[in-house]
Amino acid sequence: MTSQALPISTTETTSASSSATSTPTLTTLRTFLTRLFSSLRTTLSNRRPWLELVDRTAFSRPLSLSDATTRVRKNFSYFKINYLTILAIVLAFSLLSHPFSLLTLLSLVAAWLGLYTFRPSDQPLVVLGRTMSNREVLGILVLVTVIVVFLTSVGSLIITAVLVGVGIVCVHGAFRDPEDLFMDDQDTAGSTGLFSFIGGPSGGSNVIPLV
Repeated sequence: MTSQALPISTTETTSASSSATSTPTLTTLRTFLTRLFSSLRTTLSNRRPWLELVDRTAFSRPLSLSDATTRVRKNFSYFKINYLTILAIVLAFSLLSHPFSLLTLLSLVAAWLGLYTFRPSDQPLVVLGRTMSNREVLGILVLVTVIVVFLTSVGSLIITAVLVGVGIVCVHGAFRDPEDLFMDDQDTAGSTGLFSFIGGPSGGSNVIPLV
């Protein structure tokens, strides 16, 4: 009597493989968010006191255009984190007042995170039976980003918000006399390390460790 090999179901194997691949992705995402919020906290801790920013006694009209330019440069060096916070608030307010643009931008960010940043390098993207390389995925994402930013209302909304924020910063910097400010480098590390956790595909992960 000959023995007959029984068919082996691959359901459990597929499930185990899926679980094994999703766990590193979740771990990478959790690490990314932890480092993001830690970097933001470090950066915001270096901001100047807001009362010093709006001190009415320190405001005066600049003597000339060159004086206004010098003031803006000095004030930006001193209030850099505060100014970036103001820009972020203006941008956030603009996006919240336009839900469709906010949803479009969030979808674009989710596509970048899911298809490129957090996709394991050993799991190629397969579309209609065709395996896409990292370069092809990056090219498609860049093309979609250009289309979304420049051919929809998202781009004009972001540009308008940034211009409004920059206008506020320039007006404040031109009329805020920086003579009473003491320059130092306490916020250099925080501002330069804010985006140091973002990177492209490398090895087994697409996220470069924060150093």
